[in-house]
Amino acid sequence: MITIVEANTKKLLKEFVKFPFALYKNHPYWVPPLINDELQTFNKEINPVFKSAEAYFYLAYQDNQIVGRIAAIVNWNEVNDQQKRKVRFGWWDIIDDIEVTKALLEKVYELGRNNNLEHVEGPMGFSNLDKVGVMVEGFDEIGSMITWYNYPYYASHLEKLGYVKEKEFHENKFPFSNVKTEFFLKANELIKKRYELKPINFSNTKDIMPYVDKMFDLFNSSYASLASFVAITDVQKEFFKKKYIHFINPEYIKFVEDKNQNIVAFSIVMPSFSEALQKANGSLFPFGFYHLLKAKKESKDMLFYLIGIDPMYQSRGVTAIVFNEYYETFKDKGIKNCYNTPYLEDNHAIINIWKHFEPVVFRKRRTYIKNL
Repeated sequence: MITIVEANTKKLLKEFVKFPFALYKNHPYWVPPLINDELQTFNKEINPVFKSAEAYFYLAYQDNQIVGRIAAIVNWNEVNDQQKRKVRFGWWDIIDDIEVTKALLEKVYELGRNNNLEHVEGPMGFSNLDKVGVMVEGFDEIGSMITWYNYPYYASHLEKLGYVKEKEFHENKFPFSNVKTEFFLKANELIKKRYELKPINFSNTKDIMPYVDKMFDLFNSSYASLASFVAITDVQKEFFKKKYIHFINPEYIKFVEDKNQNIVAFSIVMPSFSEALQKANGSLFPFGFYHLLKAKKESKDMLFYLIGIDPMYQSRGVTAIVFNEYYETFKDKGIKNCYNTPYLEDNHAIINIWKHFEPVVFRKRRTYIKNL
């Protein structure tokens, strides 16, 4: 018999966060999150996403053992502003028993029907800066701190339950040796002169902070045309600013500014923390912080986390300026491999940005949809 319990206490929420640690124990490719970081994400007093969203967290038990978890989510900005009558599910992990999946998804359907919503989609988080998608290819590659890893049976559970693919996301990689300067070096100087643009680089985090709000505004305008996009609110900007900016090497954040000091492009790259997080195993203490700090300083694998271009400049070659700045930084650091975070398979603007580097798609993930 499967019993579903709402994780509505600190103890149960911690069990919710820790379940994947048991499910993926000693798995070579699963990357554990930091437990306290996850708990803050789910804390309605801390995470401002709950000002415009609601979520309920559920655990599945069988023979007094936890066998699955799921979060049922409604993003009310999406429902009210975009008229998308959708309930989301995320943070979904299960043993290979479709009855567990069915029982957990029933709680998602219940939330959707109680709010007169029309369909369910997942796995996905609260917003566009959360993790997204169930893996369907690339199981033999290590995950990252900003994606979910899952066993192959996850997707088959959904398909057997009548779900169909809604969106597909690709992740690609290329060695730094693939970067040929002829694709951007000359264009870099021409674009700067033609549009009176200049790059902005940083050596310490405090100098970045005055630009962060402008960066999030540009992020919103850059991706507004995508069907799946939900804008980041002002309170979320403050949350992400405090939570993430200090975690990123300042030299890996690049801006491009016009003559009026308007930000027209930005990019954030992060060193890979995957192996460090595996060693930390969910905790900064006693040695987790050391492993993360070591990766921050020494990792030779780079993850292109975010890139945003003002819509007015998206076909004007501004990425040549960004790439030139990263080329100089990466060359000095001895970077070996570059990875892209998940992007929609039909996001041709992103595909065109990377095409000259001959990237290889190494992982695919999907969200699935079903009518209620």
